[in-house]
Amino acid sequence: MKTAKRMEDIPFSGIRKVFEEIGRREKNGEEIIHLEIGRPDFDTPAHIKSAAKQALDQGLVHYTSNTGLPELRRAIADKFASDNGLDYQPDSEIIVTIGANEAVFIAMMALLNPGDEVLIPSPCWTHYYQCAKLCGAVPVPVPLKKENRYLPRAADYEPYLSPKTRMIVINTPHNPTGAVYDRGILQDLADFAEAHDLFVLSDEIYEKLIYDGHRHISFAALPNMHERTVTINGMSKIYAMTGWRLGYAAAPKRLAEAMVRVHQYTTVCAVTFAQYGGYAALSESQDEVDRMVKAFDERRRLVCERLQGMPGIELIVPNGAFYVLPSVQKLGLDAQECAEYLLNTAKIAVVPGDAFGEFAQGTIRISYANSYENLEKAMNQMQIALEARS
Repeated sequence: MKTAKRMEDIPFSGIRKVFEEIGRREKNGEEIIHLEIGRPDFDTPAHIKSAAKQALDQGLVHYTSNTGLPELRRAIADKFASDNGLDYQPDSEIIVTIGANEAVFIAMMALLNPGDEVLIPSPCWTHYYQCAKLCGAVPVPVPLKKENRYLPRAADYEPYLSPKTRMIVINTPHNPTGAVYDRGILQDLADFAEAHDLFVLSDEIYEKLIYDGHRHISFAALPNMHERTVTINGMSKIYAMTGWRLGYAAAPKRLAEAMVRVHQYTTVCAVTFAQYGGYAALSESQDEVDRMVKAFDERRRLVCERLQGMPGIELIVPNGAFYVLPSVQKLGLDAQECAEYLLNTAKIAVVPGDAFGEFAQGTIRISYANSYENLEKAMNQMQIALEARS
């Protein structure tokens, strides 16, 4: 008996492949520094854990509404209003999901028909590709140009437009490049979306992780974009809650109602006691967020300064998220060979750029979501390994 034909074109995640390989090596006694996974090394703030524990102790362990706890949805609506200038109704336009990844999937499943095309800037988090494929849609990668600092232009999208194009994906701050889209870039894309009557999936999971005076602008806040945009965010990155699997999506009622029906028949609702933790995350002190952002910025500066002094490495300094995507082409190695060399020689784990699509060949992604001390050690070991090749 064969599995479904659709699965023949769905690969395992390149990021998770690296993660699992490192796990096997560590079980065999190797000491490896993790620079491969997009997972903050901080613990979840104490007040968030306390709220979840209290919910457990009070027996708050049963189903919630499909769309999530009412108080959490209100907190999300308040957050959108205060941080992003967006007006969403908590009772009909916000859905709490199992991480931002589920939000991406249910949005695509609800809005895309088989054969529809989705324009996705590349390099990218390849879950966008695979979720589109699982829906029967066709992902169309649009190259982000290094000479433009990986910032998209509507003109870049035009050659890939077809009568089947139905959606564009926007991710700012961007994974894996760390690029932050300013208002001019977003307005250019908004004009393109409106001219061609396209849905927009705006993934804003890294919105708080921005440096050097840049600021985040939500796509749906631009003129005429609210009605065609699904805004996706979550708790994983900024609150160090990756394992809690809490995300959320916001969209106009007519879109949200379609998404909820997908959510109903897949996951039903997010974990109840985790949602109480999510409510505490949004409604209580943000001091820990500020501390984490400051720490990430210090780490970013360290990693970028060290990489700029290494032979064969070229990079564009990122302004957001917690990733660097340096080119390794001058080393005479492809991305996979470079990642394997660094793992075997320097004992550091990075992700080959191929895991982020065809337009990331010749690069590696380095996550600086690790301690300053570990990053110093990793950069020292990397420099020694690269100088040994030069």
